[in-house]
Amino acid sequence: MAKSRTKIKYQIRRKTNPEIIEAVRLAMKHKPWAKVLEMMSGPKSNYNSLNLLQIDKNTSIGDTVLIIGKVLSLGSISKKLRICALSISAKAREKLKESKSEFVHISEEIKRNPK
Repeated sequence: MAKSRTKIKYQIRRKTNPEIIEAVRLAMKHKPWAKVLEMMSGPKSNYNSLNLLQIDKNTSIGDTVLIIGKVLSLGSISKKLRICALSISAKAREKLKESKSEFVHISEEIKRNPK
């Protein structure tokens, strides 16, 4: 069952991270991002943390990966990817640069790709 916009607005008021608040507000303006909006507006305990090893294992070259949560540095990336997430660790960012992969914050992805 989808959350109502009123419930989402109430949940946003309890968020303290300005990056998450901005991403949720942008997602509210674009209907295709509704599922992501529901996940981001919920409790942080529902967010995922994925290691580079897990991402590398489940993707192919040139994929765009959307992670509602944080990217951690365990493992490495062997192919060029585009990763959209709420945050990334410093070591994971370095490893992405080595593999010539790209990291984009979810709010930037919503602005770039509203549909």
